[in-house]
Amino acid sequence: MRCPYCQGEDSKVLDTSHDNRGIVRRRRECTTCHQRFTTVERPLLATPLIIKKDGSREEFDREKLLRGIRIACAKRPVPASAIERLVGEIESSLQRMGRAEVSSRVIGDMVINGLKELDHIAYIRYGIVYLQLDDLRAIRNEIDRLLKDEETSNGNKRTI
Repeated sequence: MRCPYCQGEDSKVLDTSHDNRGIVRRRRECTTCHQRFTTVERPLLATPLIIKKDGSREEFDREKLLRGIRIACAKRPVPASAIERLVGEIESSLQRMGRAEVSSRVIGDMVINGLKELDHIAYIRYGIVYLQLDDLRAIRNEIDRLLKDEETSNGNKRTI
């Protein structure tokens, strides 16, 4: 691992930690300049090609997915770690499917379900485009459905 400070080629690992998504964090020390730095490693597993609505295919792009979810969560009290976790879970699910190609609809369903658990406003923002909520009545119906689901799960208490 090249040192980010002096570009030295050698470093020694001081500490290693793992998380549940297979990510490895290593605390390192450069043997040349003795500066310490952290590296993050994650496995690069094959992800399927995404089949778009128009039938075209493109590579799965983690950054594109992350960007879309961040836009839906803009100015909401959603921690960046929760967004990263959702994207990681979606990427892992796609890899576990073991398929060469997956419909973009599958990914959209994963995002919409994840946002529904994460933040209702972000869910509505994303849903306006994804669920094609193209008028106020459709948006109102979706909000009413969310409220009804929440009342049922909270014992008739409204928290939205």
